Amino acid sequence: MVEIHLTWGELHMAAQIGVLRQLEAVRKGLPDRHGFDGDTGWTIHIEGAAGEIAAAKALGLYWGGTVNTFKTEGDVGNIEVRTRSKPHYDLLVRDNDKNESVFVLVTGKSPKYNVVGWILGKDAKKTEWYADYGNRPPAYFVPQNCLRPIEELKNASSNLVS
Repeated sequence: MVEIHLTWGELHMAAQIGVLRQLEAVRKGLPDRHGFDGDTGWTIHIEGAAGEIAAAKALGLYWGGTVNTFKTEGDVGNIEVRTRSKPHYDLLVRDNDKNESVFVLVTGKSPKYNVVGWILGKDAKKTEWYADYGNRPPAYFVPQNCLRPIEELKNASSNLVS
């Protein structure tokens, strides 16, 4: 696990991109996904962008801060970042997530995050990890102790992170 503290400049970038992502969803008339209510999208998008920055910092990678690229590009290179607010939360992977994608768990809230670990999508989709929490659609919840060390990903070959 790698602890990351975002600077105020990084938080400003995350907030701007998070707001742009939410505005695009509103402009397109898209409902909040996966069972969230209408007021949650702003927070989810801002904290998600901040988690992406934290993961990029931990891995020494560039963060592009893209908008409107979900399901077509990764969050950081080809890596999908899942930001969860509580330190004990599991990594969440959905049925329609790509099996070949790398998923990284980031926990925390601005400005402090922990980049916990990673797993391939195909390895995350185990029946015993499939659950529906909080009246939301079911997903795979990978326990933190089943994730691979983030340091391993940082040192991995370029085909995992580029």
